[in-house]
Amino acid sequence: MISPHVPCRELDSRTSGGIHVRLLWHPRDGHVSVAVDDIKAGESFVLLVRDGERPLDVFRHPYAYAASRGLSGSNRAPAAAPPSPAALLN
Repeated sequence: MISPHVPCRELDSRTSGGIHVRLLWHPRDGHVSVAVDDIKAGESFVLLVRDGERPLDVFRHPYAYAASRGLSGSNRAPAAAPPSPAALLN
């Protein structure tokens, strides 16, 4: 589970068309996640990089990974609200 009180380290980021994607490393437990903020759509979501997944693939194609996990449209959190811990584990 990602704790908001433990700092993470940004490994990479990119912005295009109002979509900001960040590749994050969480040193406390060593996991990697990808955070997506879509300013135009008002949506944001975080994907934990799972065992066997390549972090740069998740970073480069976060919407494909979100769709494969059943996160689409209304299943994503609004940009103003952080995703729930349960949503991060899907």
